[in-house]
Order: sequence, then C-alpha cells, then structure tokens
Amino acid sequence: MSERDDPGIIGRRVQQLRVERGLTQKQLAEPAYTPAYISTLESGRVRPSDDALRHLAERLGVGFEELATGRPARLVTDLRLRLTGAQRTLATGEAEEAAGQYTALLTEVESLDLVEIQAEALLGLGECAVETGELEAARQYFERAEQALGDVPLPARVPALRGRALSHYLAGELRYSVYLLESTIDELNRGGLHDPDALLLLYASVIAPYMDMGAHARAAQAAELALALAPQVGDPALVARMHRSVARTLLAEGRVAEADASLAKAAELYRQLQLRTELANCHWMRGYVYAQNGELEGAETELRQALAMLSAKRAALYSSQAAVELADVLHRRGKSEEAAALLHDVLSDFSPERGALHSAAAHRLLGIIAEDARDTEAAEEHYVRALSVLERAGAAGDLADLCRLLGDLLRRTGRVEAALDAYRTGLGHRTAPGTTTLGPAPAQPPL
Repeated sequence: MSERDDPGIIGRRVQQLRVERGLTQKQLAEPAYTPAYISTLESGRVRPSDDALRHLAERLGVGFEELATGRPARLVTDLRLRLTGAQRTLATGEAEEAAGQYTALLTEVESLDLVEIQAEALLGLGECAVETGELEAARQYFERAEQALGDVPLPARVPALRGRALSHYLAGELRYSVYLLESTIDELNRGGLHDPDALLLLYASVIAPYMDMGAHARAAQAAELALALAPQVGDPALVARMHRSVARTLLAEGRVAEADASLAKAAELYRQLQLRTELANCHWMRGYVYAQNGELEGAETELRQALAMLSAKRAALYSSQAAVELADVLHRRGKSEEAAALLHDVLSDFSPERGALHSAAAHRLLGIIAEDARDTEAAEEHYVRALSVLERAGAAGDLADLCRLLGDLLRRTGRVEAALDAYRTGLGHRTAPGTTTLGPAPAQPPL
C-alpha cells in the first residue's frame, strides 16, 4: 500500500504540519470543512478526497503531491532530470559512468513509491550491462524492470521484454529470444493493443535472430511491418534502430542500394541525437553492407571507424564483434596475418554464453586462414569449435556453411566417411530454407 493510500500516514502528516504552523483544527478546516472532520482525518479514521487534500495543502502552504506522498514537490522533477542525464551519458557512449548514475538513482527511488522511474533506472542499468558485455547482469536488470512495472499495460512493459530478449540473443540463445519477441507481438496484436512504438521496437529487434536462424522469410516480413509502422512513431531513436535492422533483410534480398539508403537515414538520425553507440553500430552495419557487395576498401574504412568508436567507449562485447567482421574484410583483402592477430586478441572476450555467434565466426575465419597456410590440424580444430557453438545456438544458415567447409577439409585429408557425415549435418540444416520450427508466425497489426 502506498503512502497516498494510507489515511493514517496522511493524518499524521497533516497534524504535524498544522502544529508546526500554529494552526487550530478550526482554522485549518475553514471555510470548506469542520473541525470534527479535521480531527477524524488526523486520527487516520477517514481517507481524504483529492479535493480535501488540495484544500489542506493550500492552507498548510505545501504542494498537493508533498501532502499526499510526503515527497517534496520538486523531488520527482529532480529525479527525472537525473534520469535524463544518465540516459544522455549512456547515449554518448559512457556506459560505466552512466551505470554509476543509474545505480545512485535506483538506490534513492527504491525507498519511494516511484515505480516508473525505478523501472527506467533498471532498464538503463540493463542497457549499460549489454554495452559492457555483462549479459547475465543485463538479463537480471531487465527482469527486475519488468517485475517493477507489474500489472501496467503490456505496451509499457515492452522495452523490458525486448531487453530480456536481446540479452538472450547476444548470449546465443536465438530460439528463446525469438519466442519472447514473437509471443509479445502476438499478445499485442491479438489483444488489440496496437501500440506503434512497442510494435516497431519488437519487429526491429526480431529481425537479427530471424536472420541468424536462417528464417529469412519471417525477417523480411518483420522488416516490411516495421517500415509500415515507422510513420506512426514519434521517437527518432526508435525509427533509426528500425532502419538499421531492416537493412539486414534488404541486403539478404540483394537490395544493396536500399539497404545503404536505410542505414544512411539511421546514421543521420543518430548524429542528430548524438547517440554514439548506435552511430558506431551504423558504421558497423554499413561496413557489412559494403563487404557483402564486394566493396572491401569501403568496408574496411567503415568497420575500423565502428571499432574505434566502440573501443573508445569501452563497449567490450560490441567492439569484439565488430573486430571479427573487420578481420573477415582484412583477410579478403590479403591481410591475413593482421586478421588472425585481431581474432586471437578478441576470442578471449567471447564465451558460449556471451557473443556466441561471433565466437563461432572467429573460429571459422581462423580455420580458413589456417587452411590457407596448409595447417589442416589447426583448421579442423577451429571448425569443430565453431560447429559446437553454432549447434547450441541453432544458427542454421551458418551451420550449413561451416559443415561444408569442414566436409571439404576432411575429404581433402582422406577421411571420406567423416566428410560425408559433415555434409549430411549441413544438409539437415538446409531442408527448410526461410522457415523455423517455432510454429505459426505471430498475428499482424491492422495496417
């Protein structure tokens, strides 16, 4: 029960303020109420109405909020200013400093009945933990934010749900991440809760795990729905994030120019907002687009810029992931020694629970580099380690490609039966392209 709802606490507060100001019960009551009503209120035997509280607040010279809750009128405003400051710090790339601000804010609001600010602080701490690669801590913060919001309408809980799905995705738990996002989308649409901001955030977030699972048809559909929702959304950061996610599906469909245009829109919005982490991610994604289109020099430039920005802000997990993609471009440009050194530097930053897909990509690329150097033993070791990670994550498309590489290596070294097994494993992950075993797609909004 909050202080506002407890007549005993409000009664004691009214009595204390009345005595401090030297007022009698009659003076406080006039002209709208009786001394008997004030006496009953101060003893906690009646719950005052909003009109009564406003009358008493005016007579006592305090704000309505302060009388009703015990909090000074400026407190909530000051806390919101501090929350905005922490969000700004995180947006400009200082995750550790922002985490300190969020923690101090959370400590203060936990003793107050300010659920919304408490949830925002927990969301901020979750985002900070994602930035620094502490995925288990991030998941716990997002769960606490969801719990703090309790029974508020589902659209208001979507950022916490999306954060939880993101932490599972980055840990390599693709299927569970998709389950969380799809089930929330389905609940919103079937329940008639067509909140554009919430739906855009969910559709933009589900694209990456769809792509990594080989569910290209669902990714394309999510991208189309996100683009259709964008004109209804007022948050430019949310629209920019959507453009960055949609670029992946456009690229997969061979629509390179449209993908680059989508990323250009995102980058411009991020520059206006000075969101350095997301701007770095835009450089990263543009580097990926250039690499897929064979423009390796442009790809290297974009990826080096992304890596520099992410490293400068100590975004450990994201900078390690960008380094893997930069190493791939370096290898393709004939700089294999630099690529291998970069990969060995960042591999220790990954684990099966932290950056699984990029860990597998690093081992795959090291295997290719080892094959080029005719070190078949090291190549096989890297391929097998990558295969183990991808099987746990359920990344079907990458698994099929890796099985082909491993099968070719085994065949060249005379192990035909083992090679056939590898090829069969790869084919098993190509039996249903563009689909998943997750069941029917979620309901769609009425666009």
